[in-house]
Amino acid sequence: MRDKLFIDGKWEKPRRGGMLDVIDPATEEVIHRVPAATYDDIDRAVKAARIAFDSGPWPKLTGTERAVYLRAIAEKIEERRHALAHLEVTDNGKPLPEALWDIDDAAGCFRYYAGLAEELDANPEETIAVGDTRFRARAIREPLGIVGAITPWNYPLLMVSWKVAPALAAGCTMVLKPSELTPLTALELGAIAEEVELPPGVLNIVTGTGQDAGQPLTEHPLVDKLAFTGSVPTGRKVMMAGAQDIKNISLELGGKSPFVVFADSDIEKAVEWIMFGIFWNQGQVCSATSRVLIEEPIYDTVVKRLCEEAGKITIGNGLDEGTLLGPIVSKGQYDKILTAIDRARQDGATIAAGGGRPAGFNSGYFIEPTVLTDMSEDSYVWREEIFGPVVCVKPFADEADAVRMANDSRFGLAAAVMSEDKERCERVARALRAGIIWINCSQPTFPEAPWGGYKQSGIGRELGRWGLSNYLETKQITSFDTDEPWGWYIKA
Repeated sequence: MRDKLFIDGKWEKPRRGGMLDVIDPATEEVIHRVPAATYDDIDRAVKAARIAFDSGPWPKLTGTERAVYLRAIAEKIEERRHALAHLEVTDNGKPLPEALWDIDDAAGCFRYYAGLAEELDANPEETIAVGDTRFRARAIREPLGIVGAITPWNYPLLMVSWKVAPALAAGCTMVLKPSELTPLTALELGAIAEEVELPPGVLNIVTGTGQDAGQPLTEHPLVDKLAFTGSVPTGRKVMMAGAQDIKNISLELGGKSPFVVFADSDIEKAVEWIMFGIFWNQGQVCSATSRVLIEEPIYDTVVKRLCEEAGKITIGNGLDEGTLLGPIVSKGQYDKILTAIDRARQDGATIAAGGGRPAGFNSGYFIEPTVLTDMSEDSYVWREEIFGPVVCVKPFADEADAVRMANDSRFGLAAAVMSEDKERCERVARALRAGIIWINCSQPTFPEAPWGGYKQSGIGRELGRWGLSNYLETKQITSFDTDEPWGWYIKA
């Protein structure tokens, strides 16, 4: 495991020598220490990225040439699949099968954007028809510049790949600050970049806290773009920092996503997808469908089955075979979730299942899968993101009632609808105010499809060609294609 910063293609100690503990959430033990970067380190990294962009070869390479590096990174990730997944488990807590899936998706993301990089060569410019035949107008796309990327702890390497892969494909250079809670696989990506001989300064990786490393990165005047995934409060700070220099900004923030289940749905399928939508990754998913709306005729039956199945989920260390729910990522997050559950109880909600530390777990940040009912629509747990294995369930009367309740939120990242009536599913999907809609499922994510939210869930889109466009600027080039004089001031 790495214990230095990756700056300008080299491994460097932090200037002030500070280090941060990395804790295994299943055991609460320190498993490693990583550098605590400060302004001096961020400044070094940003200047390295600036030189690499302004004077280095990377932005000038063809998309096909950049694709060679991206595919090589994908291959190295695949070669280290098990080792990287093991790091994710001990760093984040998620079950090993989920971590393996994440690593596969990270490799797939780099491979996908390699293909889009090649497509840039196939469409280098667009001819624009203008109303004056004496002029020829074109639009070209160019790398945006230096990217400051800040990634979260819930999908450590995968969220890194969502930003690094399209940025490199576009020809940008980057300074990446991963979450201080889960920095290990991001640093390993630096080692992979070194192995594939990525030009110095193209990808710089600095670990540290939000205050000491993240803030200097967002405020640095040489950074052209900020790409952030995380909470709404931190997203506001990133946006305010970027506003000082009018930086290009993309934000993928929180959610309180609804899952609407109509009475004609298959009960067992509904329970399975409800569980997958909230208990996968311990509920630490920005798009988690944590508000479940069930049509009144099947409400009691679905809640009963949901509580029964939630109680059967195998809880344990993510490295133990059969574990389906690991620990919460940190003590701070663990306390926030338990506080939210206690607040729900005090506000009159019913804890229908779970609600605390599972029996037999005396250490580790473990929380039972929790089902809450009987909360009001204006209650804290119904309206605010808990970011844990906690699902809130309410009944609804009819379609109009369901759409109203689903849309009554300051968030708009994702939503799901389940029904045997395909026309109703389509109708409701179009009525829901969210950037991602799932029909008869919850949480499937593909690198080809756009990802992002409405309202306070963010700005811009990641993944797909939309993710590549995040890191490209559009330039107009217009030429006067005639020998005749213009003749406005100087007459022939």
